[in-house]
Amino acid sequence: MLAANIWHWWVGLVLTVVGIGAVAAVAAGYIKQVSATRFPGKRQRRGHDEG
Repeated sequence: MLAANIWHWWVGLVLTVVGIGAVAAVAAGYIKQVSATRFPGKRQRRGHDEG
């Protein structure tokens, strides 16, 4: 049963790393989206000034 214990440890480690990465990606996407609406870039401002 040593192999099962080691296997479960590695599966848990991989799932933990993937979970942390997913949470970080969602948080980064949220921050990017919120900051994009609060502080529009030059490309977005230029379109509003012309029209």
